[in-house]
Amino acid sequence: MPEPSANERTVSQAGTLFVVATPIGNLDDLSPRAARVLGEVDLLAVEDTRITRRLSERAGPLPRMVVLNEHSEQARVGELVAGLLAGGSLALVSDAGTPLISDPGFRLVQAAHEAGIAVSPVPGPCAAIAALSAAGLPSDRFHFEGFLPPRQAARRRRLQALAGLSETLLFYAPARDLPAVLDDMVAVFGGQRLATLGRELTKRHETLWQLPLAELAARVGTDANQQLGEAVLVVAGSPEARSPIALDALVKALAAELPPSRAAKVLAGLSHLDRREAFALIESARKPGPA
Repeated sequence: MPEPSANERTVSQAGTLFVVATPIGNLDDLSPRAARVLGEVDLLAVEDTRITRRLSERAGPLPRMVVLNEHSEQARVGELVAGLLAGGSLALVSDAGTPLISDPGFRLVQAAHEAGIAVSPVPGPCAAIAALSAAGLPSDRFHFEGFLPPRQAARRRRLQALAGLSETLLFYAPARDLPAVLDDMVAVFGGQRLATLGRELTKRHETLWQLPLAELAARVGTDANQQLGEAVLVVAGSPEARSPIALDALVKALAAELPPSRAAKVLAGLSHLDRREAFALIESARKPGPA
């Protein structure tokens, strides 16, 4: 009998890691296949047992759960892989949406592949894709950024690095951070760039607004309800996309125009280099070449 494809694989085939998408709000979005898998596997790896237990309203009784979050993942991967190698079946879920999309699970999936364990996706809800599909912005090419840095200086540096991209940009944000994040986007991207806010998607108080960034920032800033829950920001790409500057060209230009310490500071701010690496590149560029 031929080996079934991943989308035909069932829980009866032990030793499979199922990566299961769960609702981002509305429990009716749990697919029949996801409900079946969650009810039949030997073990669930979850971010929060209290949140996952709610799925029993649609999936029925759930198996034993173990917590797999950003704090426990590295320590727990070994025992989970051992269980899979012994013939057990495991479903990985996050609190909401598709695992690994700004959620834990990468180490487990990577380790399963390295151990030769079958990995099978059970697709379904994803907040980023849900927002993109309804945003009314170009979706043929997009850049998923996820969560921005929490501190303003680092956040603005990251936004500056993205400002020239022509692709539609997708960001996650706790809604309480929206005023600060939108203010930074206005400062870096400009107030006229079009954006769509998807907040509490599929939930009772869902928001889906498409506005220029300045108007969106003003509206959210004066509405406390829009600062509750979880949000996705879909931002139009740059109308005047800039060609990326080669690092060596940037280093040479800065070394020629600025004192070494100042040049290194600017280079570090425009790249992913730390100050020591940036300074070493600047110093190397300042050395005269062979005669």
